[in-house]
Amino acid sequence: MASTPGVDPIATSSVNVNIGGNLKNRTTATLTDVARLAGVSSNTVSRVVHARGPISEDTRRKVSKAITDLGYVANSAARSLRGGKTNVLGLVIQDLSNQYFAGIVHGASEAIRSSGYDLMLYTSSNDPIKERERVVALSSGLSDGLLIVAPHGSLSSLDLAERSRVPVILINYWDPTTQLARVNADNYWGARQATEYLLGQGHRRIGFITGRPDHSSAPERPDGLERFRAFQDALERGGVALDRRLVVPGGLHQPQGRAAGHELLEVPDPPTAIFAANDFCAFGVIEAVRERGLRVPEDVSVVGFDDVPMASQVHPPLTTVRHPLHDLGQTAVQRLIRLIGGNTLEHLEVVLPSSLVVRGSTAPPTGERPPP
Repeated sequence: MASTPGVDPIATSSVNVNIGGNLKNRTTATLTDVARLAGVSSNTVSRVVHARGPISEDTRRKVSKAITDLGYVANSAARSLRGGKTNVLGLVIQDLSNQYFAGIVHGASEAIRSSGYDLMLYTSSNDPIKERERVVALSSGLSDGLLIVAPHGSLSSLDLAERSRVPVILINYWDPTTQLARVNADNYWGARQATEYLLGQGHRRIGFITGRPDHSSAPERPDGLERFRAFQDALERGGVALDRRLVVPGGLHQPQGRAAGHELLEVPDPPTAIFAANDFCAFGVIEAVRERGLRVPEDVSVVGFDDVPMASQVHPPLTTVRHPLHDLGQTAVQRLIRLIGGNTLEHLEVVLPSSLVVRGSTAPPTGERPPP
């Protein structure tokens, strides 16, 4: 697999990378330019881009910022190529080990098999600076088009993407101010279905756990706002007043969901149902419920969001909102290939439907039954 020194691409077993093509007219920045901007020696820049020798984190970040600001491509093999296309699509995600992102990658890799393209996959490790580095590398001659999944809120990588000379598709990014094409999954109707289902089961004390503030599942972000708005709308339509004590911050991982679950269950008149921002947070809620000597769903119902593969495998199986992860990756690849081919998109944004999946983690509250 071809790679940029210091920026390791990761390929799934179904994805091969075969780079051909050029960097013609992509960048004129030199290693010396990077050294001058970063205020270090050319030798230091070389050590950073080739990951050789000890380098302080502060120096690495200064050099990395200079590389991305100048659009410098460190791959000497890529710089030497001239003419033609790469026949490679680039994909930037935060974390391949997360089942949410893995589902999107699986859909993208399936869509790409019969397309004549290969897929080059980079992870950012949840680091906005690394995400920016990956966007620069993939949009500076290493690929014919670029997919970015759930970009960070810093927008620095989006600024670069909007100035990119290759087509770019964003996946699950909801800020309408960007002019980049987007493939998103519905958040409002899925969250509303879940809340209305709990109300229909007879629940009136329903907790809501948000994601972390800089992530898409949090109310501060547009798609997180849609989930929370749906939750509020469903409560209002059901004649239930929103209790702000039952809305707490969570995160993307099970320990954060566990902590949020304990916080909700300590509230006077605690909830009989908890709706978590994502499945991993919901797994943590289930853990918290059990640690308090309670049962799921007999004492507390739990609902998640995303329907990652593990959701059907935990005990009890998790009721959740199914995000069409596979279809997100597949649709994004199809639209990106259209853009590369010189075609225009009828709509800048495509929104794929979500749906409620009812499993064993929900039931009517003790002593109550859903209305007929």
